[in-house]
Amino acid sequence: MSHSTNTSVEKKYNTWIVILSIAIPLIVAALFTVKIPNVEPLSFLPPIYATVNAITALVLAIALWAIKNKKTKLHENLMKFAIMLSVAFLAMYVAYHMTSDSTKFGGEGIVKYIYYFVLITHILLSIVVIPFVLVTYVRAITNNFERHKKIARITFPLWLYVAVSGVIVYLMISPYYV
Repeated sequence: MSHSTNTSVEKKYNTWIVILSIAIPLIVAALFTVKIPNVEPLSFLPPIYATVNAITALVLAIALWAIKNKKTKLHENLMKFAIMLSVAFLAMYVAYHMTSDSTKFGGEGIVKYIYYFVLITHILLSIVVIPFVLVTYVRAITNNFERHKKIARITFPLWLYVAVSGVIVYLMISPYYV
């Protein structure tokens, strides 16, 4: 396929990318306001979804290694797996927050500022990374590899930061879970 054909095929996905990039954060925010009554809190989920974040970070790192070593099929499979892990994380995260009260961070002093910096950057970049992941993925599946590589250089560190910072947030707040 020529570059212009790749780009026109890519454009067919743009509406979905925009819809998902807006809908996912809005739906997650809306679901945060919903508490399912009379259900047992899913308090076992935070260590599981933190582990999923850690695995995502590892998968991303291995996927980078794979593509740098021209193992394209491995890279492709790992990236699909990383997307699936992120979707699984999101489902568990929302389920937890729909059944459990938010945990208040109990740290003091500098640790409190570090925690809130990591938490806020994690939340903001988890929203920002959505369209980057989607565009990067679309450029790969439409065989627009030059454009894929260009945006992947931005997507990778953002996504890796979101995955790693999610683990850090969990580790910092876990002593305060009731």
